[in-house]
Amino acid sequence: MSYILKTTHLTKTFQGQEVVSNVNMNIKKGEIYGFLGPNGAGKTTIMKMITNLVKPTSGDIEVFGEKMTQTSHELLGRMGTIIEYPVFYDKLNARENLEIHCEYMGFYNKKSIDEALELVHLNNVNQKAVKDFSLGMKQRLGIARAIITKPELLILDEPINGLDPVGIKEIRDLFKMLSKEYGITLLVSSHILGEMEQMADTIGVINHGRLIQEVSMDQVRESNTEYVELIVNDSKKAAYILSHKLDITNLKVIDDCHIRIYDATVAHSQLTKTLVLNDVVIESIQKKNSSLENYFLSLLNGGDVRA
Repeated sequence: MSYILKTTHLTKTFQGQEVVSNVNMNIKKGEIYGFLGPNGAGKTTIMKMITNLVKPTSGDIEVFGEKMTQTSHELLGRMGTIIEYPVFYDKLNARENLEIHCEYMGFYNKKSIDEALELVHLNNVNQKAVKDFSLGMKQRLGIARAIITKPELLILDEPINGLDPVGIKEIRDLFKMLSKEYGITLLVSSHILGEMEQMADTIGVINHGRLIQEVSMDQVRESNTEYVELIVNDSKKAAYILSHKLDITNLKVIDDCHIRIYDATVAHSQLTKTLVLNDVVIESIQKKNSSLENYFLSLLNGGDVRA
């Protein structure tokens, strides 16, 4: 297996506290790797270590088959990045900001600047100063700056932050095009799980600084099943009745009011009748499909990943 980015036992300690612990990531060439986790889980710190903005306490980072060091300038030149919020020269326009970036990178090509602005739909705001841009427009410009040098690896921290639904779809389509047509590898963090579900080839889930799962989206989809969700006044009592009266054992009590039955063929009328006869109040009963959100939340809760 050819990995374009690999971390081995990557660890970072701040002021005696381990904020990233023993992370082993494996990202294949040309894929979109969705990096998921709650705020403060360690995603941005890992991205900063990969891009040499933060020095690891221990562990190794291998990019393009070479070990990353503090002097790996050539490797960094083959990457495009957005880490946290992109920063620009506010009094300059989009094109002028990209021109300065290209000069800094030793890569100046007017056609590439035109293409990057067009790809992120900023080719019609040439005279507008960046200080007058919306958050979404600044994110678009950050993406343009990241892709302008035709990098082999894009590392993007919350790149769709501030975009409206139309803008999110446009950027999602752009990322998929960069992956499929140009063979560019993308490491993308996001808290919008629905977008990751539509875009990512592989996901890595991090919590409390630890990578708790790395799995292909195909495997996630295969694990997702239809289920019946019940909202009742007493979930434990309902679960007892269902298991003893109807012999339903493939169920899970989610909280005090929610139950999931992992058998979508069970008759709703039978469930309703049995529970009502045993004094369980039913607020709703619905057939549902699992999603990446269910999978993600179940992992964070240490539960069964089929949910």
